[in-house]
Amino acid sequence: MKKILTICLLFLTFSVFAQNEQLAANYFEKGDFEKALLSYEELISKQPNNFIYVQRLIECYQQLSQFEKAQALLLKRLERSKQPNLYVELGYNYQLQNDAKNATKNYDLAIEKIKENPANAYGVANAFEKKSLLDHALKAYNLALQIDPKLNFNQQMAILYGQQGKVDLMIEKFLEEGEKNPQTTIHIQNYLSRFLTDESDETFAGILRKALILKTQKSQDTYWNSFLSWFYVQQKEYGKAFIQEKAIYKRNPESFYNIVSLAELAIDEGQTEDAVSIINFVLENTQNIDLQVFSHTFLLKNKISKSTPKDYPAIKSEFEMLLKKFGLSPFTISLQELQASFYAFQLNEIETGKSMLKNALKFPLSEFQKASLKMQLADILLLQEQYNQALIFYSQIEDDLKNDDVGHLASLKVAKTSYFQGDFQWAQSQFKILKSASTQLIANDAMEYFLLIGDNTVADSAQVALKKFARGDFLMYQNKNEIALAEFSKILADHKGEEIEAVTLLRMGKLNEKLGNFTEALRLYKNIIDVHAESIYIDEALFFSAEIYDSHLKQPEQAKPLYEKMIFNHQDSIYFIESRRKFREIRGDNNT
Repeated sequence: MKKILTICLLFLTFSVFAQNEQLAANYFEKGDFEKALLSYEELISKQPNNFIYVQRLIECYQQLSQFEKAQALLLKRLERSKQPNLYVELGYNYQLQNDAKNATKNYDLAIEKIKENPANAYGVANAFEKKSLLDHALKAYNLALQIDPKLNFNQQMAILYGQQGKVDLMIEKFLEEGEKNPQTTIHIQNYLSRFLTDESDETFAGILRKALILKTQKSQDTYWNSFLSWFYVQQKEYGKAFIQEKAIYKRNPESFYNIVSLAELAIDEGQTEDAVSIINFVLENTQNIDLQVFSHTFLLKNKISKSTPKDYPAIKSEFEMLLKKFGLSPFTISLQELQASFYAFQLNEIETGKSMLKNALKFPLSEFQKASLKMQLADILLLQEQYNQALIFYSQIEDDLKNDDVGHLASLKVAKTSYFQGDFQWAQSQFKILKSASTQLIANDAMEYFLLIGDNTVADSAQVALKKFARGDFLMYQNKNEIALAEFSKILADHKGEEIEAVTLLRMGKLNEKLGNFTEALRLYKNIIDVHAESIYIDEALFFSAEIYDSHLKQPEQAKPLYEKMIFNHQDSIYFIESRRKFREIRGDNNT
């Protein structure tokens, strides 16, 4: 019983002490230094060697301008422990009193202790850094390195240089550390990426790019190719990253799957031109059936997106050839699904497309493969205006994969189906939820339709123009581009000057692009830029115009000022990063 009582008493004592410690910390964090002072004095009386308590007590004295008490405590600690960092604390106490002479004297004493033992640099430099005395901290590290070059302060010094804004020296130290200790590379890259995400200044990216290119030129070590590839990926310059990955692959074929990952990144980011180049390389260098099917599916999907009816026979033949080569099996589901879509949407052989999907669903498949096929089947049913049947399939996918991106995509398609049917109130309630989706593409799509319905309901409570617009959108979905164009033209004539005008011009621009009428598309986009400069569609009009000049008309100098406007005026646009990349490319920035 006595032993139990002793244990209980010890536990109670520890609990009370922990509560007092927390109370002191709370006072200190809130800036209530008088109460914090009393609490830490009590804590130190019980644990006089606790450095954290001592440090906090000194700071309380200093905050309350009780510098003599802080000095007395520091001198007492120095007598007892002789820790060199305490000279920094003592010097800083003098500095707070504007006594520069004694401050410098104690800072110098701290530095002198490094000459006695270079390892003292760790504590001394850290103490200087905490007081924002960065030059002194760097001086401490440099002195230690002069005495013992085997010591390594690269990361600490890099961070200090970064705090001083000396990014060239920061980069130099980080790269030196990465080369010496490759296991630190991820940490270094994470740190550097913070600077790369700062859109306000391109200087840092330029300095880092130059430093890495010099490293690849001076060294045969693929480490630098890999680091430079990482840099280009951060900049969304996948073509340049591909050049580095190929250089690595030539010396180390085991790195092949890094190229595959790069292809997937380029696809996800919509960098189609770079993705096609990378995927073609993958096809030329793999015997893996899954990779071959994946690659052919992507390349065919890209061809279909750019095709006109005269291209359809060749695409149809390519599908037949590939499925004959690889066979109808669960391994070629993506290819079969794309073929079904092609037959339904491009060849208008809707029943054939549906039959292909139903046959594919007979294979033993994963839940995600089944969901993808059902989604495509629902898309075709929607194409046929079989709204209820399409909704059944979309809803099944929603229920089966409700916490997955595929389920969210199905939810988006349910909302769009209601929009096509003219049930705007319910559709908007769903778009409102989906604009917070984790997948950026789904969120952006949902936001676009949410604003479209909201803006044009406020402007026209009867939603007359919106109903016509939804009809035009559905005709676009059905690939009836000429009819859709006529529908949108009628909206412009009937509702000129109304809220719906800007987005109608945008839709007509995209339709003319699909039909190869680039001059007309530019005219429509220019109308938005000139007349609807305050609309939410201005960034798209600028970007799409620039893309026509750059990619289709091969007039990059005409595209350049449009990309430049995107960079300076629309940094929140989803097209900002691509605009910046294209602008730099046209300007000739660092073509390496």
